[in-house]
Amino acid sequence: MIQPVTMPKWGLSMERGRITDWFVAEGDEVEAGDDLADIDTDKINGTLESPGDGVLRRVVAAVGEEVPVGGTIALLAKADTEDAELDEAVRKAREEIEAGAVVAPEGPVTGTAEVGGRTLAYATLGTEGDVVVLVHGYGGDKNSWLFVQEPLSRTKIVHALDLPGHGDSTKDVGDGSLATLADAVLGFLDALGIERAHLVGHSLGGAVVTAAAAKAPHKVSRLTLVAPAGFGTAVNAGYLRGFAAATTRRELKPHLSALFASPDLVTRQLADDLLRYKRRDGVDKVLTTLLDTLLDGDAQAIDAAPLLSGVDVPTRTIWGRRDAVLPPGEADVYVDDAGHLVHLEAPGAVLAAILDGGHRG
Repeated sequence: MIQPVTMPKWGLSMERGRITDWFVAEGDEVEAGDDLADIDTDKINGTLESPGDGVLRRVVAAVGEEVPVGGTIALLAKADTEDAELDEAVRKAREEIEAGAVVAPEGPVTGTAEVGGRTLAYATLGTEGDVVVLVHGYGGDKNSWLFVQEPLSRTKIVHALDLPGHGDSTKDVGDGSLATLADAVLGFLDALGIERAHLVGHSLGGAVVTAAAAKAPHKVSRLTLVAPAGFGTAVNAGYLRGFAAATTRRELKPHLSALFASPDLVTRQLADDLLRYKRRDGVDKVLTTLLDTLLDGDAQAIDAAPLLSGVDVPTRTIWGRRDAVLPPGEADVYVDDAGHLVHLEAPGAVLAAILDGGHRG
């Protein structure tokens, strides 16, 4: 049996990807989850993992080649698969790519939910399995999970949520308090008829899902916290204030560098997308209001640790060791070469932390 490796669809806007490196060569044995190739999207580089076990028998698309989403870029097969069968599969794959006849996989299904007088936007992937809800951080949105949501959806129903004031949700955060944001997440679960969910939160989102679990533990099956806010007092207040105040690409880009261990990941497209968000009506007030929730002077204003200590929900925390926004605190998993956006720089590690069942509690 031949298993095609296809160009993934990482996020709502991705239509093509360019292969920048292959980590394996023809003839190498691979297992599901092994790194196969680096791919440059319209937002950021990502690493494609193997969809299964086998031998990489053919590389269909070379380094430097752009391939539409869904196009076959390599073939996995058993070692005894006939060469003629593989060559025919390569011929068909090349023909589809060059003719533009690639059938793209279905991307996330977007929707909205009315919660507390606000419209919350979300994107869903997956049709079977336990429910996972992904909650982004300050200034982020549902697309920040682009490298995690797709592989996670192979075995889960995965909703990526825009918190109030972010993404395509209503640009109103009320008092901007942790309680208000946690109520939004719980209201989202109620609106979609979700009885229990595994909540995954990054940065501010980590504090939000912790508060949600503290208020309604019966609604939460597990917590995975990714570089969460509210666990310690140290914070890069200059980054938060600079992000909120920046109005041009030149002003914004230095602050974005604090998000990654590798500043090369800060692309012009990423900066432009964030500026487009920041220029929408109401966003300036949203970000300013949330600064009061996040900061007490130059220290963190949120203290989520007492909330977590009172929650009897299995929990797992992952942190990038080179986080320049929230210095790494106590965690179950540390990722050496990742910064604050560990789910963008090391999505495989975050995916493993969500799935591996090693949650404490």
